Amino acid sequence: MTPSYVLDAWALLAMLQKEEPAAKRVTELLREAQAKNASLAISIINLGEVVYRVGKVKGESAAQETLAELQRLPLEVLPVGEDFVWRAAHWKMHHTLSCADAFAAAAAERLGAVLLTGDPELTRLTEGVQVERLTRIRR
Repeated sequence: MTPSYVLDAWALLAMLQKEEPAAKRVTELLREAQAKNASLAISIINLGEVVYRVGKVKGESAAQETLAELQRLPLEVLPVGEDFVWRAAHWKMHHTLSCADAFAAAAAERLGAVLLTGDPELTRLTEGVQVERLTRIRR
């Protein structure tokens, strides 16, 4: 069975910013997904978070270029239907999470996947989803 992972915005931003060692791990998994040895997914909510955060720092044009770059990756973008919203609401209700983080947890739960993140709110989750904690060097 192919290992399955869900990325949150933190993981993709670490990769885009080349923040080691998190970027190395995400890049490694992208290579595995390209070779069909792993599957990677992200909620459309978390992808939107990446795009708006890039846009806040670098502007609208850079945000659109980043989105185009990310859309070429072997990364399934999960749409958000009503059932997905209610699962995210459940996560938010029972844990101290941002709304976007609740969607990342719901995505990992839905797919039975490992949630790849370095976000402290998500790395504290101990039940309901498996979390792989990424780190990046602070400068």
